[in-house]
Amino acid sequence: MSYAQPSLMPSFTRPESRVAIVRSASYDRGLATLLFDALREFDLPVNGKKVLLKPNFVEPDPEGIINTHPAVVAAVRDAFLRRGAASVRVAEGPGHERDTESIVETIRLRDYLGPLQDIFVDLNLDEVHAVDLRTRASRLKRLYFPRTVLEADYIVSLPKLKTHHWAGVTLSLKNMFGIVPGCCYGWPKNVLHWAGITGSILDINSTVRPDFAIVDGVIGMEGNGPIQGTPKASGVLILGNDPVAVDATCARVMGLAPERIDYLAKAGVLLGHIKPEKIRQLGESIASVKTPFAVLPAFQKLIAADGKKVP
Repeated sequence: MSYAQPSLMPSFTRPESRVAIVRSASYDRGLATLLFDALREFDLPVNGKKVLLKPNFVEPDPEGIINTHPAVVAAVRDAFLRRGAASVRVAEGPGHERDTESIVETIRLRDYLGPLQDIFVDLNLDEVHAVDLRTRASRLKRLYFPRTVLEADYIVSLPKLKTHHWAGVTLSLKNMFGIVPGCCYGWPKNVLHWAGITGSILDINSTVRPDFAIVDGVIGMEGNGPIQGTPKASGVLILGNDPVAVDATCARVMGLAPERIDYLAKAGVLLGHIKPEKIRQLGESIASVKTPFAVLPAFQKLIAADGKKVP
C-alpha cells in the first residue's frame, strides 16, 4: 500500500495561520464544552474522517505533571466526534518507558476514555512502513512510521506546555518524536538525537505533519523539563491550524522568543509561520495570559527581550 504525503509550500505562499488561546484554570468536566466551542473558530475538515490524537505520554505520572492530562485527551476526542469525525483514536509511542500500559494505568486513561481496545494504539508496537523523508534537515533519509499514523486522515498533536533540557521547549512539533516506533528504534529512540534534534524534528514534521495542534497548558512544566522540571500553572489551552504558529504562540506565552529557538526558527521558514503578523490571534491575547517560564542556564538566551529573566 502506498501512503500519500503532504506537499510543502514555500512560506511566502502560505495563508495566515490562526491560533486561539483559551483560559482553563483546571481539568474539570467543562473542558469538553470549552474545546468544542473553541473549535468553532476553525473550519475543520473532519466530517467522516479518521482522526488521530497524538498526546505526550512519557513516563508513569500519577500527579499529571509530565504527560498531557487525560482530561484534555478525552475532551478533544469528544469535541472531534461532535464535529462529525467517523472515528477518533489516541496513539502514542513513549520514548522513555517500554511498558506503555504502565503509563496508561498511572494516568487513569481508562477512567476518562472508557475501554481502550478500539481507541488507544501503542505506536511502539504497531505495524510499520518505511517512508522517504521529504526533507534532509538531518542525516536521516527515511524512517519507519506506524501504519496507524500513515492511514489517519487527520492528525492532531496534543502536547504539554513544557521546557526541554536539549531543545529549549517541547511542544506540538517535538511531540511528533513519539510517532517513531520503539519496535524499530528502541528506547529512548536515540537515533533521532544522534541525527540531530533540530533536523529530526523538521524531517518528521515535513513528512507526517500534524493538521492541528492543541497544547495542554493548564499545568505546564518549567526548568529542567521535559520530565524533571517544576509544575507551572499557566491556565491555558493553545490551539490552531498550524503547529508551527501554535508553538510560536506557546513560546511567547512562556516569555520566550520563538525566533531564538533553533528548530522553531527553521520551522518558520520550512513548515509554517512564527512571525506575529502572519498569525491571526483568536481568544485571549498573549499579553493577558503571559506566564514567564524558568529555563536552564544554557537557554537564558531564549528569553524574549521584553521578558523578565527567571532563575
